[in-house]
Amino acid sequence: MHMRRTGAVLSIAALAAGLAACGGGEQTYATVADKITGGGTVVVGTKWDQPSLGLKMGNEPEGFDVDVAKAVLKEVAGGKDVKIEWKESASSNREPFLQNGTVDIVFATYSITEERKTKVTFGGPYVVAHQDVMVRKDDASINKPQDLVGKKICKAAGSNSYKRITDPPPDGELDLDATTVDAANYSECVQKLSGSNLDAVTTDDLILAGFAKQAGGNFKVLGQGFTDEKYGIGLKKGDTKTCEAVNKAVATLWSNGTMKTLLDKWFGGIQGLNVSTAAPEAEGCA
Repeated sequence: MHMRRTGAVLSIAALAAGLAACGGGEQTYATVADKITGGGTVVVGTKWDQPSLGLKMGNEPEGFDVDVAKAVLKEVAGGKDVKIEWKESASSNREPFLQNGTVDIVFATYSITEERKTKVTFGGPYVVAHQDVMVRKDDASINKPQDLVGKKICKAAGSNSYKRITDPPPDGELDLDATTVDAANYSECVQKLSGSNLDAVTTDDLILAGFAKQAGGNFKVLGQGFTDEKYGIGLKKGDTKTCEAVNKAVATLWSNGTMKTLLDKWFGGIQGLNVSTAAPEAEGCA
């Protein structure tokens, strides 16, 4: 009887060990903030195709959003380095990745909108960009956003930028009769602009500035921003603890000069670009 009972205990222990092994031995955390402070590996979603913001170089991406992610997470961790796994997050999959747990947090030129707030809890914003227009350097026919009437503009999957041109308020802005051309992402938009399959690419000025800088003078940004695009930190809906923690971190990074240093590093000296110089007001953690 004693032997059978001992065997049963051993079997249960072996089963528990087997279950732990199947789960990879990973500790679970109630919030992303707990994961950051608890020493877990944080999966961060960023763009991998946007120069100066999030561009895959070697094993990891680099750019402004990448540096901001590192700085915010380190601040939340009380100054300790945080283990990060980078995950490419295109405009079209940011919400699904947060909802299904593919990523823990997103820093990916993620404009805060009322529609997105129904699916995502946003920290930040950490910077405010402005929608602008980029054209080929030798194109004299487009000098302001209103000149896009009858022109071909890019419609990047998952992005709302084209609506600012083609739709009336509240979703749009200018309500112009322009033709949209589909693309998987903004790097494809830029390729189409290079090949004369488009007349213009219109989106946030920071995104356009990065591509213009990479192209070495083949494109020009009009420098006539006409919206405020509040770049938020994407979190799974309801994670208010992490939202409050990252908002505190962003405020600190603005007050100690880190944000200005990063903006100067990636966007300093780009003609026609008016970069934010003051901390944006935080949104509520709803």
